[in-house]
Parts: sequence; C-alpha cells; structure tokens
Amino acid sequence: MTDSTPFLSQSEELSDESKQPSSSLEETIEQCIGHFGPAQLLQAILVSLAWAFDGQQTFVSVFTDAQPTWHCTPPPDGGRTSSCNSSSSSFSDFCQLPGDDPSWAWDKPIYTSIISEWGLQCASSLIRGLPASSFFFGCLLGGLVLATLADSSLGRKNLLVLSCAVMSASGILIVFSNNIWIYSALKFFNGVGRSTIGTCSLVLCTELVGKRWRGQVGVLGFIFFALGFLSLPLIAYINRDSSWRTIYFYTSVPTIFYTILVHFFVRESPRWLFVRGRKEEAVSILKSISPAGQTLSFSNLVVEKESWNIDTYSALKILLSKKWACQRLCVVMVVIFGTGMVYYGMPLGLGNLSVNLYFSVASNAISELPASLATFFLVDKVNRKDSVLVLCVLSGGCSILCVLVETVSTVLQVGLELVSYFSACTALNIMLIFTLELFPTSVRNSALSTARQAPVLGGTFSPVLVAAARSNGFISYGIFGLVIGVCGLFVLLLPETKGKPISDTMDEEEHRQI
Repeated sequence: MTDSTPFLSQSEELSDESKQPSSSLEETIEQCIGHFGPAQLLQAILVSLAWAFDGQQTFVSVFTDAQPTWHCTPPPDGGRTSSCNSSSSSFSDFCQLPGDDPSWAWDKPIYTSIISEWGLQCASSLIRGLPASSFFFGCLLGGLVLATLADSSLGRKNLLVLSCAVMSASGILIVFSNNIWIYSALKFFNGVGRSTIGTCSLVLCTELVGKRWRGQVGVLGFIFFALGFLSLPLIAYINRDSSWRTIYFYTSVPTIFYTILVHFFVRESPRWLFVRGRKEEAVSILKSISPAGQTLSFSNLVVEKESWNIDTYSALKILLSKKWACQRLCVVMVVIFGTGMVYYGMPLGLGNLSVNLYFSVASNAISELPASLATFFLVDKVNRKDSVLVLCVLSGGCSILCVLVETVSTVLQVGLELVSYFSACTALNIMLIFTLELFPTSVRNSALSTARQAPVLGGTFSPVLVAAARSNGFISYGIFGLVIGVCGLFVLLLPETKGKPISDTMDEEEHRQI
C-alpha cells in the first residue's frame, strides 16, 4: 500500500488534511488495516476459534447416534440351540430376535449410543435419523431467522456471542435427555444456535482485514473447524465405554468459556459500524487494530448512505428485490447445496462402510486440513469459478465410484471416499469466500447466512438417506455424487471476483456493474 493518501499519514502531514480529496469507505479501510498486524491476527484467531466448537456439534451425532455392534451369546445352561445365528449377524436377522432375548448382547455397554440405550436398532430410518435431521432443520430455521440480525440490530459480534451461548446451553441440556423425542427437540435448538456461528465468524474475520488478506484469514475458520471435527474421534475413543452423554458434556462446556472470551475481547466489524452510522465506535476500533505508529484521519471520509432503512429483515428484503442480487443468491445456493450434501452426508454415512468408525471419521477430519490449506493457496491463484467447477465434478465422480467398487476393495473405497470428501470441502470453502465477495457489506452477513442454509437443507435429508443406505449404498453416496456434479455446473453463471475490491453498499455494487 502507498503512503500518499490523507487517511494514513505521518503526524506532520495532518495540517494538509483539508486540501485532500474525499475518500470512500473502502479506500479508508484499506489504508487503515490493509497491512496485517498482530492485533488483527489475534482478533482473527479469537473469532475463528468458534468454528472448532461448530465442527464438534455438527458431527457429534456420528458417534452418539451410531449403530452399535452386537454378538450372539452362548445358550444358557450348556444348551445346544439358540435363536441367535452367529454365522449371519445381519440386522435383518437381528430384528427378528426379541429385545429381551438372552441369546444376543451388545458389544459395548448399552449406554454408549442412543440406539442401544433407547432400543432403536430396528426402528425405521426416519426415527433413527430424526435427531440429526432435527439438528439440520434447526440450522435451517435459525439461519433464516437470525442471520439478518447481524446486518441490522445486533451486529456480527453480538450475534456470534448469542449463537455460541444457545449452542452450548442446549448441548448441556442434551445430557439430561431420557428419550429420543426430548433428545431430538434439544438437537433442534442446538442447530438453531449453531446456525449462524460460521457465518458471523467468517464475515467478522474478513471485515477486520484488508482485501489482500481476506482469503487467507477466511481459511483460518476452516482450519479450526477441521481441528474441532478431528477432536471428536479422540474424545469419542477415550470415552468409548462411557455414556454418549459424556461426549456432549466435553464438547459443550468449553463453549461457555469461549463465549465469555468473545464478549470481552473481540471487536465489532468497523465496516458494519460505519454503514450503521456509528462512526465514533468504528474509528476507535480501527485505531486499536491498525499497525502501531500510524496516525489516522477520517475527516474527509465519505460514507455512501443506503436508500433503504435497515430494520430486522430489510437486508433480506433488499436482496430479494434486486434482480441481480436475487439471481446471484439463487445460483450460490444451488452450488452450495450440492457441495453441502457431500460435506455433511459423507461423515454420517461412514458407519455403513466396512472400516473402523474411529479411523474413518479421523481420516475425514484430517482431510479437512489439507482442504483448508488447498483453499489457502488456491484462493489467490485460481479463479473462483474454475476451481469450484473442477472440484465439484471430481467429488461427484469419486462419490459414485465409491459405491461401484464396494465389492472390489475396501481400501480403494475408502480412498475414493476421502478424495470425494476432500474435493467437496475445498469447493465449499472457496464458495463461502466467493459469496463474501459477491455481496456488499450492508447485506453480506444475510446473503452468506442465507446461502449457508442450502447445504444445511441437504444435511436435513442426508441422515435419512444414510439410514436407508444400509440396504443399498447408492441411496447415499451415489445420490451425493450426482447432486454435487450437477449443482457444480451452476457456478458458471456467477461473475468472477478474484482480485476485485468488495463493495460496502448496494448502490456501490450496482454502480460497478454498469
């Protein structure tokens, strides 16, 4: 960045401020925080840490709701006959046995899974998938209802605090569930709380830095999400013989302390404060996070005012009323729906593969780390549209092949599943950053949060597909592959944003399209 602007100058040049031309908000922000300093790094890490707790709650049901294994027990009193056939331990045979039949038993204590504790092993796929589906439905509803609050009354930081508090509180209450109906209801509220965490964190991070660092800072959240996901197999394995409630306890309590940390130490987005007319607060934050030794001046700053008043849902209304914005949002949602179905569905379906559950979940979680690194390097070097298209097609092809090679090689099947999941993760990461750049500050959080409901919608159906796939693998992985492949083609309808500045108002974005 050059030093010739009137908004980032040495103190001896302040006397000439009145002679300097007016500057837009984008130019001022760039001059103030375009250089990435220690204060911005600390803020980015604190805000991005929310993704770790998000990742834990998103995939915790992979272990807590897992179908446990079982075995036949020897006949009592040395008898020769038993109603349990150890040579054919399929669940179709298993469900013919009475629940209190002493000829079979679970491999682990009954309280290690909700399936065994509440006797759901032979329930319909709708019942078994109800808790996970309720969680994703809560994410869907919460995202639609709460998202616009970050653009209107609450702001990015306060909504992040509220979301983390609701998610942690509902997670702790889940520990006291005594049937699947209460459990599913609490999972719904858990999803409502979780729904806007990733969105608020990503938007807040990218609005605290200049455009040069947007992509790299955005990737921090994806890395923390992967670490949170990766911690689940470790927590579950350590507590493999304990109650499934223990996993919820260990993943929910730390979030309470994190919520307090965010409330006291995280800064609000200066861009949002400026757009809302709270200039003094925005200036104070910019001074606190700008590099040391720089003198800031905002006397010549011109902030373009929107022609519409921001109330609770006006951000969403303006998105839908502007033709160009509505078209972009619809296309983005179609693409993210496809990537999200693979992203959320594949980990839930790992229990249907002939591999160790802890190993397969850990492998998927680990694959998110290189996906985040790939995003880090691709985001500044490759066009958004080209990279997303290639990754979606690759993920779809590998997902379908994963079903076709099921009888050929377990190792090959796992390898294809990991490639498909890695590609979907990377595509989803890039699409989230892409979405940030497609919409201006005044509606950015609402647009991104609305777009993020598309993969959640896919996640709502995924648990049912996974439960039904125990008899036919194509119902899950085959459908996942077809959906992401077709949806990925829609990215060609979006304008390229790589290397271009982001707008702060709808009027500014419309002017750039002329």
